[in-house]
Amino acid sequence: MTQHSRRRFIAMGLAGAGSALLRGTSAGVAAGEKRKYNVLFIAVDDLRPQLGCYGDPVVISPNIDRLAADGVLFRRAYCQQAVCSPSRTSLLAGRRPDTTKVYDLNTHFRLNLPDVVTLPQHFKEHGYHTQSFGKIYHGGLDDPASWSEPSWFPKAATYHTEESLAIVKELAKKLGRGSQQKRRGSQVEIRDPKSGLPLRVRRRYRPRGPSWEAPDVGDSELKDGEIADAAIETLRKVKDKPFFLAVGFLKPHLPFIAPKKYFDLYPDDKIRLASNPFPPKGAPKFALTNWGELRNYSDIPASGPLSDRKAHELIKGYYAAASYTDAQIGRVVDELARLGLRENTVIVLWGDHGWHLGDHGLWCKHTNFENAVHSPLIFSAPGLKKPGVKTDALAEFVDIYPTLSDLCGLPLPEGLEGTSLVPLFDNPDRPLKKAAFSQYPRNITGVGKGMGHSIRTDRYRLTEWAVSEKGFRAIELYDHLKDPEENVNVADVPEYASVVKELTDLLHAGWRQALLAR
Repeated sequence: MTQHSRRRFIAMGLAGAGSALLRGTSAGVAAGEKRKYNVLFIAVDDLRPQLGCYGDPVVISPNIDRLAADGVLFRRAYCQQAVCSPSRTSLLAGRRPDTTKVYDLNTHFRLNLPDVVTLPQHFKEHGYHTQSFGKIYHGGLDDPASWSEPSWFPKAATYHTEESLAIVKELAKKLGRGSQQKRRGSQVEIRDPKSGLPLRVRRRYRPRGPSWEAPDVGDSELKDGEIADAAIETLRKVKDKPFFLAVGFLKPHLPFIAPKKYFDLYPDDKIRLASNPFPPKGAPKFALTNWGELRNYSDIPASGPLSDRKAHELIKGYYAAASYTDAQIGRVVDELARLGLRENTVIVLWGDHGWHLGDHGLWCKHTNFENAVHSPLIFSAPGLKKPGVKTDALAEFVDIYPTLSDLCGLPLPEGLEGTSLVPLFDNPDRPLKKAAFSQYPRNITGVGKGMGHSIRTDRYRLTEWAVSEKGFRAIELYDHLKDPEENVNVADVPEYASVVKELTDLLHAGWRQALLAR
């Protein structure tokens, strides 16, 4: 596909017929009006900040780019743990993982915080219609108390080509697992005795086919197209009342599946492999992973590195899946504008965490490195004084709860562990905190189960790994001014001793001590 035809394709299809994002003309945020703005809450699974609006020259993301041009883009926003359920739980509960005690994909936050009021529940209790589509909470761990109506999930098949379907069928036969339908779901280990809510589940293994696929189908024949269709239909139904609609897109999560036309956007000569396919010098081995999530797929080796050819295929598939989801986001936002709701709706778009694409020889997430915990965050709100602003101020996903409440004039419930980002909308150069906090648990061979707590400051990332009962401690320090790819751990370099001390003290003092006076 030529550059000219690619741009024509974008103009005609991906950008949703070119309808402009509208800005509110009311005083809105600027004057601090207490209006019941609607909320369109857009979650994107495994989305790293490799988008046009973040300065990437390859990934085609015109709809997210339009949203950024109309809103506030956070260049340095960080999740609290780089895996789906802990990250989403932290964001939706407004608490950090050490408070929710959700560190895995099996535990519901209400096991430890039975009475917590979630972000959508908070809006529901203040007169909003709240509804979710696709993936908001992690699969099998939905929270009915958050929603006015039962959550909606897509029904489309995962794979579509004869080749992929044959591979899945053969794997199922070998495993003796029966039909695909019987393999789905999770086994409940702990259930709330009053509500019946699953509080602890055990995931069932099911055979996975290829890591990517490019079927020649329409957008709505895949799950994210279905999600966009359902969200659009509901927008038309609820347009006359205040709403909080949570729309959770599944791609670019594995497997990287998108209609063929999105793969065609990325000629092979546009794909570049990671420039640092090696572990950081001096980093402990347990700071990395064996990317077991990816190794579950039929075309991925059980051990060892990927070939350059396979890495190339995966990167292209990731880009195609990201562009496919971008197109679905455009459809939903365009319908919001067509219905005349854009001027009275706050939109927030976030990826639940980043993703490794071969950097440090890693794939997937599950680390404390920058590429795992760094993800897109964009707000678009009525009445912004400076639409199109990009800020380098540190932000955390736990800040989304108080920010949306602030924008919509809702009081803040007790116990939130983030801070409103609204002051940055008009003053993007003003920092609100000294550091962003993330963490990841790790079973350290020969030592035991530990936790890696990580902080990102303006210049540095420091991670402390600890197994407290064993007195074990290990430190990583990366100087982003000199080493933005985090290729060299300088924690043991004498000239950084004072930095290690200062940042370790800041890490131990906790997130409250990292807040700056307003």
